[in-house]
Amino acid sequence: MPDPRSLMRPPNPASVELRLQGDALVATVSGRWELDGTAPRFAPLVDAALSAGEALNAADASTDAPRGPISRIEFNEGALDAWDSSLLVFLRQGQAYGETHHWDVDTTALPERITTLLALASVVPERIVESATPVPAFIARIGQGGIAAWDSTRAALTFVGEVAQGFARLFTGRTRMQWRAFWVVVQSNSSGALPIVTLIAILVGVIIAFLGVVVLERFGASYYVSYLVGYGMLREMGALMTGIIMAGRTGAGFAAELGSMKITEELDAYATLGIAPVDHLVLPRVLGLFVMLPLLVVYADVVGIVGGMFVATSSSAVTPTQFLTGMRDAVSLSDAVLGVVKATLFGGIIGFAGCFHGLRTGTDASAVGRSATSAVVLGITLIILCNAVVDWLAASWHI
Repeated sequence: MPDPRSLMRPPNPASVELRLQGDALVATVSGRWELDGTAPRFAPLVDAALSAGEALNAADASTDAPRGPISRIEFNEGALDAWDSSLLVFLRQGQAYGETHHWDVDTTALPERITTLLALASVVPERIVESATPVPAFIARIGQGGIAAWDSTRAALTFVGEVAQGFARLFTGRTRMQWRAFWVVVQSNSSGALPIVTLIAILVGVIIAFLGVVVLERFGASYYVSYLVGYGMLREMGALMTGIIMAGRTGAGFAAELGSMKITEELDAYATLGIAPVDHLVLPRVLGLFVMLPLLVVYADVVGIVGGMFVATSSSAVTPTQFLTGMRDAVSLSDAVLGVVKATLFGGIIGFAGCFHGLRTGTDASAVGRSATSAVVLGITLIILCNAVVDWLAASWHI
């Protein structure tokens, strides 16, 4: 059993004794070195001792040789009670101090366990932290942006070619499409999309009719609000708003689904089994939107016209019969057909954008979110661009 008197004695704190012996600075470590205690730091201790001249002997008493400049450090063991990594940290500080001042460091007088741990600590190289990458010049950033845009454009055109080849194989009977996935897309973009399409179509029709009533009543021509509502819904707003809604709803969904499959390596499994992801995953989605979006636009046109007629009849002297008669006289079948043609193109664009960014998803945690965002941005941008091109062609051909 331990001596009870030893338990009553206070612990001996960590201490270091410094003295000069010839050209060597001798450091004797003593006491209890533990992490929960207070351990000295080597560099401040030596600097303070050298500047003040305290705790350093002029020379060894057994020699008469004059003292020269310090060229090495020696570590000795004194009354060392217990130690942990705090002692090793102090000794490593001494080694670093000696390397800085080009002094030799001698630790052979320390216990073997300490010297072994110091040797292991010295073997591990220091990690070099690379400096921050300098910001390239403005011209360089323009060049990098141009190269990135060219690479993205080339990848998009390549994907369009692969999808076109897939449809060619499908229509010639050289490949089989997953019809179950096709019907899932049809169901999701028919009954599943009706609530949001209904709400937006009614609001768009109400807004067009309200603006028409407010403006045309100033000229006593409120009767022609039916022309504005019918022309605006059938030719422009029905297809455009439905396409934007579906780009945010379905295009992002396609990108998230395919992106998740890529992260979980399901696409690699398809390639290993010899199944083309374009034929198995892309074609059903693109074809489903290509078929369903025109039907949704026809439904949105009807709902929007009904909403506009309600506002026109309740805000002005126009009756429902006058509204429908005026719209029939002003709007032709070509206006409705043009909206359906736009919807067909928008369906292909949304399917292309969602599947394209889904297959290009990265492997990090936020890759799926970035792919969904990029699919929505690309889809809406191409929809607006396509709408402008179709309107320009229709005006050129007097449609």
